[in-house]
Amino acid sequence: MSRIIAQARKEIIQLVRDRLALALVLVLPLMQMTLMGNSFSMLVRDLPIVAQDFDDSPASRDLMDRLRASRTFRIVPWPTDRNPEHALADGSARGALIIPGSFGRDLARGLNAQVQILVDASDSNTAKLISGYTGGVMRSFNAGRGEAPPPQGVQTAVRFWYNPSLSSRKFYGPGIFVMAISMFPPLLATLAMAREGERKTILQVYVSSISAHEFLLGKILAFMIVALAESVLLLLYLYIFFGSRLAGDPTPFLVATLLYAFCVASFGIMVGALIPNQAGAMQAVMLGGFLLTFMLSGLMFPLSNVPPGLRWMSNFVWSYYYIAVVRDALLQGGGWPAVWSKVIAIGGIGGVFYAAAWRRLRHMQVEA
Repeated sequence: MSRIIAQARKEIIQLVRDRLALALVLVLPLMQMTLMGNSFSMLVRDLPIVAQDFDDSPASRDLMDRLRASRTFRIVPWPTDRNPEHALADGSARGALIIPGSFGRDLARGLNAQVQILVDASDSNTAKLISGYTGGVMRSFNAGRGEAPPPQGVQTAVRFWYNPSLSSRKFYGPGIFVMAISMFPPLLATLAMAREGERKTILQVYVSSISAHEFLLGKILAFMIVALAESVLLLLYLYIFFGSRLAGDPTPFLVATLLYAFCVASFGIMVGALIPNQAGAMQAVMLGGFLLTFMLSGLMFPLSNVPPGLRWMSNFVWSYYYIAVVRDALLQGGGWPAVWSKVIAIGGIGGVFYAAAWRRLRHMQVEA
């Protein structure tokens, strides 16, 4: 045990002396969380649309006022003698609402009045949002006129659970927290390990009396401390600036965080042991720590949106399990019954990484 602690102490001392590495592990995660946490949003605001009112009746002006009152839309001035398709083509607007000249007259007669909505569908997600929000404005307009909805057998009453304010920060914050821990500690670990192979200083370990287990566990322990320190720092940031709070039993989150620190540190050490080249090892860690986390962990979008041919790969992405644990801890509060299998999966994947690193170094000397 003393050799493991001595190895970890040596790595920590080297890290503290390297100011660039300290900035990498402490400053860059905060910058990443600030930028990404304020860049992503599930709510759409200020969408430019063109509105052409060929009726200019009290009813059509009321509908236009409801569009202007919406936080979703921004009315772009557009003359009635110009084709609204030109606004979509040159990017001036993302949609167009056309009110025919018979709009107010049809409503006064009790007839169905129709309006046309042109939507730029080059971005399919935004097109669906525009369609849905304009439908909401129309329903609000009809309700304001006192028109009863058509009879139906089932009516729904929707209540938003866990995140009633639909805050994007509360959804993306835990994912960005996981991404930072998945990127920076394993990157430092793999650089430290690959540097020894690249500069051949690993030969000093080969001729020493330290065993492969002691050597690996010492390095992993050092970068586990780095990952845990980063976790505490980012949690404080989530608490202060994102308004996140722990919900329910915190022990699954604490155990999973400890195992995840072991997992990402083992991943970095494994890559550094298998690729004794700093540039190549860094690319491999960025593939696992960033690309897989970003695309196949559920950080940005539900995995059900991923094609089935790629979706199965998420079962081997360690951040996929930890994101579920963090979101449960900060939003849902399901506790052990909800996440116990994911905690075990994190530990199992970390064990695989450690075994692969040990297999690479197990013959560095004959162990007593």
